[in-house]
Parts: sequence; C-alpha cells; structure tokens
Amino acid sequence: MAIEGVDLMKAAAFIGAGLAMGFGAIGPGVGEGYAAGKACEAIGRNPEEAGLLTRTMLVGQAVSESTGIYSLVIALLLLFVV
Repeated sequence: MAIEGVDLMKAAAFIGAGLAMGFGAIGPGVGEGYAAGKACEAIGRNPEEAGLLTRTMLVGQAVSESTGIYSLVIALLLLFVV
C-alpha cells in the first residue's frame, strides 16, 4: 500500500487545518483575556462607569474574535474543499 498524491494532499490539508486553528486561536484567546482583565481593573478603579467599560470591552472582544473565526473558515475550507 503506497502513499499516492491524493493521500498526501489530504494529509497536508488535515495538518494545515489543525495548524490554522491552533495558531488562529492563540491570538484571540490572549487578546480577549487581556481585554477582560484590563476592563475588570478599570471597573475596580471607577465602578460608576461599569456599563460603558463593559460595552466597550465586549465590542473589542468581538473584533478580536473575528480573527479566530477567519481561521476557522480557512480550516473548514482545507478540510472539506481540498
């Protein structure tokens, strides 16, 4: 049983999808954790602005999460199209 070109391309697509999700999830995870930590710190310093700080933090986290979603799309394309 020899490894043919199609099998090699499938294996490369699976490895690429795993790497895309692995590296693509690191950035949003770190960024969202940092944003949440800084928002908690700011709320602790100025509790009366909690609503504004929470809303701003959630918008920032949504923007940060978009890069993770892009990497998910790339991984799904590699899995099901290639």
